[in-house]
Amino acid sequence: METFVPPTLQEAVIYFSAPENCLKYLAAKRWPDGIVKCPTCGSTKVSFLEKHLRWQCGSHHSKRQFSIKVGTIFEDSPLGLDKWLPAMWLITNCKNGVSSWEIHRALGVGQKTAWFMLHRIRLAHQGELPKFSGTVEADETYVGGKAEFMHMDKRTRQLSEGTLGRGGKGKAIVFGLLDRKTKKARVKVVKNPRKGVLRGAIAEHVETGSAIYTDALKSYRGLTLDGFIHDFIDHAETYANGIVHTNGMENFWSLMKRALKGTYVSVEPFHLQAYADEQAFRFNNREMNDAERFDMAVGQIVGKRITYAELIGKTSPEC
Repeated sequence: METFVPPTLQEAVIYFSAPENCLKYLAAKRWPDGIVKCPTCGSTKVSFLEKHLRWQCGSHHSKRQFSIKVGTIFEDSPLGLDKWLPAMWLITNCKNGVSSWEIHRALGVGQKTAWFMLHRIRLAHQGELPKFSGTVEADETYVGGKAEFMHMDKRTRQLSEGTLGRGGKGKAIVFGLLDRKTKKARVKVVKNPRKGVLRGAIAEHVETGSAIYTDALKSYRGLTLDGFIHDFIDHAETYANGIVHTNGMENFWSLMKRALKGTYVSVEPFHLQAYADEQAFRFNNREMNDAERFDMAVGQIVGKRITYAELIGKTSPEC
């Protein structure tokens, strides 16, 4: 079933201001064959309650009535889809991301509400990629504030705790892989840059026999023993030697850090993976236009949910 997707943000705001249009669009994305299924029991014997814009399952159970939001990232949200969908358009298409304060001002919701909305949308940006093969770049980067820009109290505390230093000391570490054939990236926050962690991640996400190009970090040494073709570039000498370079991943890090420093400013390590996933989604689908990228993100909202308690670390995520 083909669905109309507004080509611009202006048209999206106008089109999704009507609840009927939101319902029609999401129902077509969720049930493309036109057969609505109860999210609780899976029954197809459902009837539409036009007055309430929801469905009722023919089977008798405690959650017979359900809206289009049930079973998606929008579940239990009191906000209308006229706010959710424009917010999704913005974060999915703005190259440097969009802050919760900007969503707060643009859509007229509270800043904390906007922050929660954006994290739920980032959950939809997560998706599975097949194993990389062929020629793959591997690199790691460090995310954290520079000592010269820290408040004096924080800098003094970290110095006394021994967590402040040059390079990557006291910073979060993000590991990344870039498949040169598909031009897609996969990123993961890791505990440390040691051999077992980085080589383990490569073995998990890259087909054996692929060519892996890295920098001169010693943790990558021994990849040939794992069944890979490995070569590295020493950045102290040069940044490229023919096809041996990590410039593709360096480009990704540049885009991600531009969003973190310029838009989000302060990101807790606990949430860093979500921001990395957001950037990876935009990067991997950069050849699409805005409407196509938005439509793809909406297609990934089902079966994903995070509560506010899980988001702030009070309880563990269900999935």
